[in-house]
Amino acid sequence: MRKSRIEAAKTRERIVTAAAAEFRQHGIAATGLADFMKAAGLTHGGFYRHFESKDQLVAEACSAAVAMMNERVASSASRKRGRKGLEAAVADYLSAEHRDNPGDGCPLAALGAELARADTKTRAAATAGFLKLVDVLAGGLDDGTPDEARRQAMVAALTLIGALTVSRVVTDKALSNAVLRNAEDSITGSQSTGRKKAKKGRLTRE
Repeated sequence: MRKSRIEAAKTRERIVTAAAAEFRQHGIAATGLADFMKAAGLTHGGFYRHFESKDQLVAEACSAAVAMMNERVASSASRKRGRKGLEAAVADYLSAEHRDNPGDGCPLAALGAELARADTKTRAAATAGFLKLVDVLAGGLDDGTPDEARRQAMVAALTLIGALTVSRVVTDKALSNAVLRNAEDSITGSQSTGRKKAKKGRLTRE
């Protein structure tokens, strides 16, 4: 009996993980039950043994996805101390790799419009994820008061999410890259690569 419960829990986790990736890659509305069950290596008939509805799965998948996103940001930030850690986290979030792989990335950027129309549980999971992201970023802001650090971190989080979203919308690759670099510079104030980086970061189509 215990083995059966463990197996059921592992299967449920597989479904949540697969659904989180499929939702981020293709959208919640565009992803049907058969799609994420197939991605999990299961038949769609077994879905209702684990979940009451798709909405329940969406909430759990959102929670799992934001947790993964925050672990990624925290891991990047932990590689260096203080503001250098913040710069590393920002660079990773605004990387071309993150932009080009939404299925493995931030659900707030990949699904923002759909999450805004989701049920209360899903929005609560997204809210908790956003606040955690703010906390992680605030850890790299050691100047000023804690309240000021949190305010700056919230602006940084909003910039990250918005810039990543727009970088995926635009059709011009050079413009997309510029959106990412301008956002990174606005958060970190980095001058490490000098005038050449500043020039390439402009909103132009070089």
